[in-house]
Amino acid sequence: MITARWMAFLLTDHVIATFLLFSVSAQDANWTHFRGSNLDGISTEVNVPVHWSDSTHIRWKTPVHGKGWSSPVIFGDQIWITSAEEDGSGMYGICLDKNSGKILFDKKLMDPDTVFAKHTLNSYATPTPCIEAGFVYLHFGNYGTFCLKTEDASLVWKRTDFSCDYIQGPASSPILYKDLLILHYEGIDVQYIVALDKKNGSQVWKTDRPKECYDPLEPIGKKAYTTPLIIRVDGKDLLISNGSAVCIAYDPETGEEIWRIVHGEDSTIAMPFFEDGILYFYSSFITPPEGEKFAELFAVNPDGKGNIKETHVIWRYQSPILQLLTPVIKDGLIYTIDTRSNLICLDAKSGTIVWSEKMKGVFNSSPVYAGGNLYFSTTKGITVVIKEGRKPEFLAENKLKGEIWATPAILDKSIIIRTSDYLYRISE
Repeated sequence: MITARWMAFLLTDHVIATFLLFSVSAQDANWTHFRGSNLDGISTEVNVPVHWSDSTHIRWKTPVHGKGWSSPVIFGDQIWITSAEEDGSGMYGICLDKNSGKILFDKKLMDPDTVFAKHTLNSYATPTPCIEAGFVYLHFGNYGTFCLKTEDASLVWKRTDFSCDYIQGPASSPILYKDLLILHYEGIDVQYIVALDKKNGSQVWKTDRPKECYDPLEPIGKKAYTTPLIIRVDGKDLLISNGSAVCIAYDPETGEEIWRIVHGEDSTIAMPFFEDGILYFYSSFITPPEGEKFAELFAVNPDGKGNIKETHVIWRYQSPILQLLTPVIKDGLIYTIDTRSNLICLDAKSGTIVWSEKMKGVFNSSPVYAGGNLYFSTTKGITVVIKEGRKPEFLAENKLKGEIWATPAILDKSIIIRTSDYLYRISE
């Protein structure tokens, strides 16, 4: 429930915070990270396709070898993804021409000496790369991180010395911040964040997650798979890192902790998200004295210091555990599908349900937004398109061959979708 204090905060805009990781122009021209250049799943494109099939509105489709759930990133005329052999014996960076779909580079990056266990739903190439002018950064968790020149796919640097025991395989994606490449390693043994100099891969800072938050947990509960987020609050940048036990805001320049909210006991997957000065994130599992486990979606005023759980939480919304996809927030409405296949629209100010619909299928790919519409993809290759707004309006169901686990990219009035077999460019 919202307190009177926080209602006043919301009504008076006490904090003006703007997400400034990348400029709007960069978002228009490129799609540089997991969920876009602003890591929010929102494209400024209009006239994006609503209807397609495996044989209509396909500008090109290119078969991709191996298996990987990493999402496409785009800079200029290049699209980059990662892939791996089914058994993890080889890991690759693959570059395609955005206009033709032709494979420009197919670079084998490593043959691991040891292949570790993973969840059957995971792949050995799940973390999404990030890209900027001249360079692409390809991350495989504890197997290694590689910086390549985009002009010829030559290796600039690599790091294979950071590790943790994920038990179920890596999934957290890297992000760029100024001259830093920021990586999360959160396993059953160790949990830490490391910032590398993006030019040469040298370590700039490394911060361990707080032992007092993790020591009470069972080992299996200490792992996490979430991608971090940079937000701007009161003129300062914060790195939001949500682990299985605690969500922490760090100074991204130094790794120094600013505030924390302790929340759960096992695994976080969905990214944090942010709009109009409010931060939103899912807790990990919570076990009540009676009844089944649940998670909570938190809405938080991120301008505090220290332990802010009792002072800065605006509302909580109870949700099923294992929230895999990251919601889209747009103009005060939060759109998501939970692990029980409920499509839900929440009011971002109050946390109340605006509408909900039961869906068919399993949705593990995160949704994206463009031109007033939201795109949700199932593991069976179906993309459902709905219109944004305070009532449900379904526009289309579009089927492609294969499975969809990767989050689409939207650029140049096109949707770039990766299935288990192909990379597609869908255009009107």
